[in-house]
Amino acid sequence: MTNASADHPATIDRAEAEQFGKLAADWWNPKGSSAMLHKLNPVRLRYLRERIDAQWGTEPSDRKPLAGRKALDVGCGAGLLAEPLARLGADVTGVDAAPENIAAAKLHAEGQGLLIDYRAGELAALVAEGRSFDLVTSMEVIEHVADPGAFVAGLAAALAPGGLLILSTPNRTPQSRLAMITLAEGLGHVPKGLHDWNRFITPGELETMLAANGLTVIDRRGLSFSPMRGFSLGDNLSIDYFLTALATPPSPRA
Repeated sequence: MTNASADHPATIDRAEAEQFGKLAADWWNPKGSSAMLHKLNPVRLRYLRERIDAQWGTEPSDRKPLAGRKALDVGCGAGLLAEPLARLGADVTGVDAAPENIAAAKLHAEGQGLLIDYRAGELAALVAEGRSFDLVTSMEVIEHVADPGAFVAGLAAALAPGGLLILSTPNRTPQSRLAMITLAEGLGHVPKGLHDWNRFITPGELETMLAANGLTVIDRRGLSFSPMRGFSLGDNLSIDYFLTALATPPSPRA
């Protein structure tokens, strides 16, 4: 992929990309360094499916609710979310800052017989190509980029009119510091140093960025974890949360 341009600035934090690139070979191991992502993925997919059905009027029983639609997963890692999106019928593109992740993603998708367009590099390169997507997802990524505002602008630019953007990210609260750094990293559930609490983004901050790019937030959902229940969705946004935003649809013709 090409480099970022003046109109679409770079957002990749190279140190962060290198850190995640080191995890590439172990990404698909449900008992390895990405074990928490494997436990989280079913909850992510449950939320995504709920929003997809609500947006496009599909039924929960539909096996291919994204048939005929284009989806983009930004910060796709080795494809834990991109592959299910493809199975839901979408024409999927995945972009990630770490070439190692993209290599692992391509290899795994090939073994599953899935056709996914994986790209290593800046989101801005896709935007510069003029491509647009009905669904854009970016899960637990914005807290790792160099410029969150520019990153949101890139996500918005990649959305087709009427398109759906779904983000998840940790909230910047004492609860998230305890849960995600003191406990999760301290107990070895996720790699140490994976998170920087000071880079976490509050829902209000993220909603301001989205609004500045012409996006309307239509749903907010909290993500919680307990040793007994695992990950669950709810109204408590204090640790981690999902935001769904809608791109302004085109005006009807007179």
